Amino acid sequence: MGAIGTLITVVIVGLIAGFVARAVVPGRQSMGIGATILLGIIGSFVGGFLGYLIFHADAQDGFLQPSGIIGSIIGAIIALLVYGLVTGRRRA
Repeated sequence: MGAIGTLITVVIVGLIAGFVARAVVPGRQSMGIGATILLGIIGSFVGGFLGYLIFHADAQDGFLQPSGIIGSIIGAIIALLVYGLVTGRRRA
């Protein structure tokens, strides 16, 4: 897969992970599609890092795997919860 294909895959996985995280986390998140994609990409990094810490596995088995997508969603949920805590404290 070339660089463009990898970039498109990252954006699509980021969109899916961000959308699912926003659907799972209660409350209203006022963010557009770009922020949702960014949330999913950040979630992919968080999920990949946690997966490496817990299972000592990395991306050598391939870029796009079901476990990677699940990890991206979990990471995006964590990132969204942390974002909500940080921005909620600023408003108070």
